[in-house]
Amino acid sequence: MDNAKPKYYLTTPIYYANSRPHVGSAYTTIVCDVIARYKRMCGYDVAYLTGTDEHGVNIERAAEKLGISPADLVDRNQQIFRDLWKLLGIQFTHFIRTTETRHARAVQNLVRRTLERDKHLEPSKRAIYKAKYEGRYCIYDNLYVSDTPEPANCQICGRPAELISEENYFFRLSAFQDRLLQLYQDNPEFIQPSAPPVQIPESSITQLNPTRRLSVQPDFRRNEVISFVKSGLKDISISRKTIKWGIPWPDDPEHVFYVWYDALTSYMSGIGFVDGEHDGADFKYWPADVHMIGKEIIRFHAVYWPAFLMAAELPLPKEIRAHGWLLFEQEKMSKSKGNVAYAEPIVKVLGNDALRYYLLREVVFGQDGNFSKDALITRYNADLANGLGNLSSRTLTMIENYCGGNVPAQAAAPANLHQIAATAFHSTIRSSYDKFEFSDALTIIWGFVAIADKYLAEEKPWALAKDPAQRTRLEQVLYIAAESLRIVSVLAHPVIPDATQKIWEQLGQAGKIETVSINDLQWGGLKPGTRIGKPEGVFPRAEKKEILERIETMENEIRNPGSAQPAAAGGDATSSSAAGAAAGAAAAPAVAAKIGIEDFAKVELRVGVVKSAERIPGADKLLKLLVDIGDEVRQVLAGIALSYAPEDLLGRQVVIVANLAPRKMRGLESNGMLLAASVGPDGKPVLCTFAEDVPAGAKVK
Repeated sequence: MDNAKPKYYLTTPIYYANSRPHVGSAYTTIVCDVIARYKRMCGYDVAYLTGTDEHGVNIERAAEKLGISPADLVDRNQQIFRDLWKLLGIQFTHFIRTTETRHARAVQNLVRRTLERDKHLEPSKRAIYKAKYEGRYCIYDNLYVSDTPEPANCQICGRPAELISEENYFFRLSAFQDRLLQLYQDNPEFIQPSAPPVQIPESSITQLNPTRRLSVQPDFRRNEVISFVKSGLKDISISRKTIKWGIPWPDDPEHVFYVWYDALTSYMSGIGFVDGEHDGADFKYWPADVHMIGKEIIRFHAVYWPAFLMAAELPLPKEIRAHGWLLFEQEKMSKSKGNVAYAEPIVKVLGNDALRYYLLREVVFGQDGNFSKDALITRYNADLANGLGNLSSRTLTMIENYCGGNVPAQAAAPANLHQIAATAFHSTIRSSYDKFEFSDALTIIWGFVAIADKYLAEEKPWALAKDPAQRTRLEQVLYIAAESLRIVSVLAHPVIPDATQKIWEQLGQAGKIETVSINDLQWGGLKPGTRIGKPEGVFPRAEKKEILERIETMENEIRNPGSAQPAAAGGDATSSSAAGAAAGAAAAPAVAAKIGIEDFAKVELRVGVVKSAERIPGADKLLKLLVDIGDEVRQVLAGIALSYAPEDLLGRQVVIVANLAPRKMRGLESNGMLLAASVGPDGKPVLCTFAEDVPAGAKVK
């Protein structure tokens, strides 16, 4: 029962809802999802909160620019966040919007609680007071930059800060300096990363990757915060009069709450905080085990937030975990700078697991990491398609072919795979997950994928199958490969949930893999005689050039809604593809699952003869062709102008997709598609044709 389980509560930042989320936002949310899935597999009752911060001057300005109300803007944008998290398979349990009534009530009550506890103190010692503020403020990062009117630039984004002069409510942060320093001293784990590296046996590291050494995470985040606090804390404004889009101050509605008092309280309001006395049932999860944030907002979480809670006499979160930036073109991804990559195109083209695996494997958590689509596809092909995907496909197909689709007799792990059956190995993986050292965990897991793949190559079960005398050995080899696959799938599930569930089902295992206890994982769990499912590929190999083009097309549509066109419409598409992809057919999946013969039969392929060919003005790559397909002559547009001169095509036999829906390109209608191979690194189109004369209109099967 859930009430018997230990509780675990983690949060993402509450994302600012003035525009669409990018891969940087997805990174934090995916990391938290990995942690939540892992903790559930360890037996925890997990609460996972995310949400949207929907107040402030940026919201007002963005809405005004679009000619809509702030409420309409945040309603639209919060749904974009929800849709993205659904696409990414994020299993959050709680979602909070700072425009919700329950949140406004919680923020106001947090202040009332503080005021009530201070009412017996002299005004000069109360945590909240009213005074005049004049200084520089960055509207892009919601940061007070300086307490003087002199011009100053924001230390985060570098932009000039705006001059602000108004009466505000202040929080007496200066009074909490000693208490905060004592907190950091008594609880060194409060600010992370500050943990030592995972102690992996040297033999394990050498066997899996002789060149890799696990890095030591220094106390730099913690030291930055301590240094800031020791330098002297200044009181901070927690209300504004110049902004109207916000939560009204209790009993003084001319003021609205300043962003951090508002946004930070969402970590409690989202799980039922009312006033600390009459809270909802889910407030049982407080205090949070982890607030997961980007490094740029660590000061607000590690200094402001615990001080606010101290003043209200409420429990503090256990840990503030700050990760590095995800860099794009060597700069932090920033919506305001425009240097962002979006998650949706990657997921729609390569799948959810591809993005999750790349981010968790490629980026050492806690440090800055570079995001590269090229590197993502390389990692996908190397580790997922050629690694786990290949191991799964080979193992399951051979069990289907050589063992009648039934798991063979149980066998002990051989010497070169003994560690996968050892408790120490599983403990090492769990330790890496516990310390958020995801890249290290995946390095070890994929090291064993490589060992299992090598084991199959050395044992050659396809050769053993030809010799009846080797039947016992054949079954041992295939059981060992299948059991290795089962264990790897369980250990990797928090990171790549979609593929591991598919492998789980193909191994003939009942239920959801997420319900398997990682703590109890042992060799031999795959029962002999189990009927496996139909072997199907989980990670088809991706053609880099095609994938990059598809992702770029989708990203352009996101950046310029309604203006992006398929590449062929601009004259840049080719009709070349070994799979017969049309010029500009951006809607087709880039990496498709295998299809049945009935699906292939829907495509009508006909022999055509080119009757005329001419260039299209303004389109460097497009040619307009008239193609005789027997019972009619079709106009077809094809992106082959860089490879074929129009005069060279006259009388040439080609293969045409005859039942493709018409489409317009450059104002001209195209009724069909030519098939071509894609040759060389530049994808040069080479038309499919025939060595013998074939009549126009003949069907190609």
